[in-house]
Amino acid sequence: MIQDLKPYPAYQASGLPWLGEIPQGWTTKRAKYFFREVDERSQSGQEELLSVSHKTGVTPRSQKNITMFMAESYVGHKLCRAGDLVINTMWAWMAALGVSRQIGIVSPAYGVYRLKTPDSFESKYLDHLLRTQSYAAEYRCRSTGVNDSRLRLYPESFLEIPILCPSKEEQAAIVRFLDYADRQIKRQIRAKRKLIVLLNEQKQVITHQALTRGLDSNVRLKPSGTEYLGDIPEHWSLKRFKFVAKIPSGQVDPNDSQHMVKILIAPNHIRSGSGVISHLQTAIEQGASSGKYEVRKGQIIYSKIRPNLAKAAMAPCDCLCSADMYPISPVETEVITPYFLQILLSKPFTKFATDCSLRVAMPKINRDALGECWFWFPCIEEQKQILHFIDEATKPLNSAFVLIQSEIDLLLELRARLIADVVTGKQDIREAAAHLPVLADDEEAVEELEEDLDDVSEVPDAEEVEA
Repeated sequence: MIQDLKPYPAYQASGLPWLGEIPQGWTTKRAKYFFREVDERSQSGQEELLSVSHKTGVTPRSQKNITMFMAESYVGHKLCRAGDLVINTMWAWMAALGVSRQIGIVSPAYGVYRLKTPDSFESKYLDHLLRTQSYAAEYRCRSTGVNDSRLRLYPESFLEIPILCPSKEEQAAIVRFLDYADRQIKRQIRAKRKLIVLLNEQKQVITHQALTRGLDSNVRLKPSGTEYLGDIPEHWSLKRFKFVAKIPSGQVDPNDSQHMVKILIAPNHIRSGSGVISHLQTAIEQGASSGKYEVRKGQIIYSKIRPNLAKAAMAPCDCLCSADMYPISPVETEVITPYFLQILLSKPFTKFATDCSLRVAMPKINRDALGECWFWFPCIEEQKQILHFIDEATKPLNSAFVLIQSEIDLLLELRARLIADVVTGKQDIREAAAHLPVLADDEEAVEELEEDLDDVSEVPDAEEVEA
């Protein structure tokens, strides 16, 4: 179906270099002709708290994996209603905005805009359109600030942005087509993610056996004295974390010229339980503003937030890490760094860290609790042998994982490209949409793409998103 799409038969100049040509009959008008800014405030603070994301638009925060602490009160937060456009003023340049489907409350620092004529747009069409990369680039151009971390898209600037407006009937057709296509793509992604889960389970079985029993099946065992670990080989050492590793303190300002160009690693950059960093971005690219830790190449970075996700990796270079993470330096005479990382990712250690984190309101393991964790390990030579075994035994699984993940990435790119092409009129979907059913709301809820646990934060620096 997608491969059969063709351009519209006739186009006209939009007069906007960043938008290009648009289909004959489509119009553009500045946002102020469609929207007005509203500033309703919550009297009780009891309404649904909404999250504004560049990935998923406006959604209930209760359904998201956000790492920040909850405020004591939300009285005075801005109210938005179904159909309102909500813009994270500070992160508009990343398209952190969307059209709300329900009444709720958002940060007082956000912009809330309401259509002057409620039926002038299909909400889903507007949501897709305003979160395309073309519009994100325009938000950046119209935002003010000395660098990305200080950019703000103020109401007077947003209301001057031209909004692309096809007929209401065509908007409905676009929404119907994208609902259908999106459902097909999401099903493929879901199936591939299930394969990744199975691969990870196989890998965990291999690594768990090697890390808790070693390579000799006949080895004599001794009680570890800890419920989460059980018995370990008799000749292995058992020491607390604080005696085999150090966590440096002190943070730096990511806006300093010497730091803003460094890679900044946050929890959402690391894939759960894998030790793999999925992508790299500098501090300035992420718009970082709060304090960060300095990290040396080869140090381990461990996420103290929601430790059940087992997010740890070795730093690929001298860099920074989020305040939601700990930079860790193992005592190499006791435990070599790659082996230390495997222990951090292991089931027993993750179980301990998770139990500790649940004793506070926000799942988080602090330095003292981490320091009291037991670490189990053989001599350095045996550590190297175990690492070699794990590497060889899991190599086929890792190769399969990389292949499947690349397929998922391509599907996500296809999805983003398809949405952008359709909502801006680069592809004509009218004939295809005419034969498609309208997706019911309850069916759509079932078909929603499951939130990837790797997306812990809504933007690279989670603690800076919500005001």
